[in-house]
This record gives sequence, C-alpha cells and structure tokens, in this order.
Amino acid sequence: MAAKEIYIAVIGAGGVGKCFLSQLETLTQRFTSSRISLIFVSRSKKVIYNPNYTPIAFSELHKSLADSNQDPLPLPKVYHESSVGAGLPVISTLKDLVDTGDSITKIEGVFSGTMSFLFNSFAPTNGLGGKWSAEVAKAKELGYTEPDPRDDLNGLDVARKLTILARLAGLPVESPASFPVQSLIPKELESVASGEEFLERLPGFDSQMEDTKTSAEKEGKVIRFVGSIDVAKKEVKVGLEKFDRSHPIAALKGSDNIISFYTKRYGSNPLIIQGAGAGGEVTAMGVTADLIKVLERLA
Repeated sequence: MAAKEIYIAVIGAGGVGKCFLSQLETLTQRFTSSRISLIFVSRSKKVIYNPNYTPIAFSELHKSLADSNQDPLPLPKVYHESSVGAGLPVISTLKDLVDTGDSITKIEGVFSGTMSFLFNSFAPTNGLGGKWSAEVAKAKELGYTEPDPRDDLNGLDVARKLTILARLAGLPVESPASFPVQSLIPKELESVASGEEFLERLPGFDSQMEDTKTSAEKEGKVIRFVGSIDVAKKEVKVGLEKFDRSHPIAALKGSDNIISFYTKRYGSNPLIIQGAGAGGEVTAMGVTADLIKVLERLA
C-alpha cells in the first residue's frame, strides 16, 4: 500500500513553533505509513518556507481559498490540547469525562505558568518572597512573561482558557469578557506607553500587593491567582484567592499548573492534573500529540 500523503502547514514559528518543527522531524521518521510533507511555515509577518521557495502573501490567502475548487477533508476535526495547560492532558481529560457521561460540578486551578511562577516566588508557603515588582521583572528576564508583562497581569490569558473549559463543560459562555476577571495592573499604569515604562514605575505600587499578601498571611494562608468554573451555579471567575498552606494549589512549585476536576463520579476527591504549565517543548508536545491523533484517523 502506498504511503498516504499528509501535508503540514505551520503558522507561527516562534518559541513553541520551533520546538514543534523539531518534534515533527522525529515524527516523520516514526510514522512510515504516511508521507509527511512540510509545505508551509510562516511567522507573523513573513513566510519562511514553502515548496516553491516563493513567499505567499497573506492578503491573497482568503481569495485563494474562496476561488479553490477543491473539497475539504470529510469529517474535519479540531484538536487544541495545548490551548489550556501547555502539554498537560487537560482538554482531552475534560472531553473524556463529558463524553462518558460524567457530570462536571466544578473546575478550579492555576492555569497560567506565568502567574504560577510569580505567586510561588512572591508569596511562598515559607512566608518569604521578594517585592512584587522585583518578581515581575525577574519573571520577564527569565522569559516567563510576554514582552509586555501587562498581557499576563491583566488576567485575560486565564480568562480565555476558562472560556474554553466552560464551553466544553456545557456552559454557554460567550467570551472572556462575560465573567469577572481581576486585573493585577494598577489603574495608573494601564495606559503607559510600553512594557519597559510599566516595569520602571511598578515599584511605586508594591504596597498594594504586599498588603494583600500580609492579610492572607495573618490567616495562615497564601494568595494565588486562580480560575474557577462552578457549573451548577453557572459562575466563572478569575482572580486572587486565599489558600491554606497545605492546599495543593498553595504547594505548587516553579511555573507548574494544577487543574482540579470535581465531578459526580469522583465525588469530594477531585481528579487532579498537575505539571509544567509553560515552556516550548511541553507546549509543542501537546500540538504534536494532536497531530498524531490526526495521522491515526487518516491511516
């Protein structure tokens, strides 16, 4: 039997994209039943490879699709494991729970590797930790934040992930703007011109976060930036919460994520998924695993 032709297009060749391309090279050697051809790779502003070695203008893509007389593949499938939890099996686990008839009652966790790193450093269970602005600057230096840290601190990254999970759990959530999302950006710094200026001025607002941390410590607790979905109450929210130091969310290390699924079957002991929530290799692994599912369906 002739090998099945599989054509791969990669849109986004940044940190995760580069790791995916490396994993794809290994994949082509393992899946000999399919002939995998990489035909298109692009960055945000430039196509860096195609089979004819000529750039393909994004402005013409939609017209080319509209003019095409080729039918799409039957039974299209969308896989998006890495959209929540990097390479952790969050999406597939939730889908399996729902598809097998379990009832989801609540989903709670730390969904951002950036926020996990920040609060594990700023408010560790041992009561130490540096100043908030210093921890944010360190996280940026280590590559945990976006180029402008406000894109992490506004909470919208977590809100987008909760929107995905809430919909899979059966809630009609319209968008990340349809539920409460706590921003950690001081109002005075929301409109500053750049991320650099934001970091320069952030130390002047350290007392706000320090007061919040101290308040939790007086109760024997720590603060963490979490997202929660209460399916029964149809409530979704993102923001700071206090946790006992013995709580699994409080005990996270580094940039790990933790997601707890409370369901009818699992009762009071949730199904917990925990592990690295950031990093190019683990995030690309989720994309590669989804590609393997596609290859298996087409085999």
